[in-house]
Amino acid sequence: MTTTSDIGISKELAAGKFTEEMLTQMRNLIGTELRTDSSINNEYATRLAILRFTEGIGDDNPLWIDEEYAANGPFGEIVAPPSFIFACLAGIQVGWPGLGGFHAETTIDFHAPIRVGDKITPRVIFDGFDGPDSSQFAGRRIKDYIRQEYWNQNDELVASFICSRMRFERTEMQARRSSRAVELPHPWTDAELEQIESDILAEKPRGALPRFWEDVSVGDEIDTVTKGPIGLTDEIAYIAGGAAPIPRIAAHGVALRRYHKHPKWAFRDPRTHALEPVYSVHYNDYAAQLQGAQVAYDVGIQRTCWQIQSATNWAGDTGRVKSLHGQYRAHVYLSDVVRLGGRVVSKEIDDSGDHVVRIETWAYNQREQNVMPGSMILALPSREQSPSPSH
Repeated sequence: MTTTSDIGISKELAAGKFTEEMLTQMRNLIGTELRTDSSINNEYATRLAILRFTEGIGDDNPLWIDEEYAANGPFGEIVAPPSFIFACLAGIQVGWPGLGGFHAETTIDFHAPIRVGDKITPRVIFDGFDGPDSSQFAGRRIKDYIRQEYWNQNDELVASFICSRMRFERTEMQARRSSRAVELPHPWTDAELEQIESDILAEKPRGALPRFWEDVSVGDEIDTVTKGPIGLTDEIAYIAGGAAPIPRIAAHGVALRRYHKHPKWAFRDPRTHALEPVYSVHYNDYAAQLQGAQVAYDVGIQRTCWQIQSATNWAGDTGRVKSLHGQYRAHVYLSDVVRLGGRVVSKEIDDSGDHVVRIETWAYNQREQNVMPGSMILALPSREQSPSPSH
């Protein structure tokens, strides 16, 4: 009988090294369309799939979840938040055997809304990589680019997503862990926690009241969304909402057979003796430490979902997110709080004839680190034009 130790599953995450052979193999993969079957979470945008996802990111905008409210809205029915694409397929990993990886950067263009009942089909292409080069964060690293396209049943492109990940040698990342040490869990006072919860409960989407382009000025700030203190259930809810992981999490014999086929997907937790997926860095402190972090940390794209919520809260039902960009600059650990917002830096009528505002975005933790600097373009209704929900 073949055991997990026979096939190379140990109490450590795989510790690969950059080699010329590996780099050559990855160059040969550029342009390859990747299989998606093991990472698709929701093929159809059902009402319950949308509800589970919005609960998993903490966004209870009635346009996404209240059928009666949405029936009177610009679409005449429930639509999914733009971030729902991540509940269809969060991402695909390819190659780099034994190396660690962090989601480093996200660039997304949104082209069409997702309506209840839509069937979303992803296409994923490996677009290449930069490096390896050196960094203080993790020694030698590369940055790869995976293009994810989401198409609906009418052959309309709903969204395109360039997912960039940093790949590194885990031993180098572990060696630098002490240089990034912070006090964890964060020592919140009762008064601070009371203020955080008060801020969260005060948040609400603008809703049916249009925010007209003409009424927005450069320098205006969008709504702040507060998340945290991040807890284990927040990460579980995100997974249960369908937005992760890569590949899907499974249990017992289903998982064991997958790990025998792909030994580098798993490790044996020395405390529970259970096999755990590499993805458990987001809820398992031991796994996170093997990855070079201090304790479990959030999912990068999870932050992007929160940033989109801050934008849709501010823009109202007739506004829409056209594109966004964000960089993941530091871990958001369990017990951290993140406040996400942004500021209008310009406004114009773009080449599509849309009245748009360009926004500088941020996501600050309690240590005053901007853990996700970025930008966003929002289209707003104009007093000169009636809003068109078909965009």
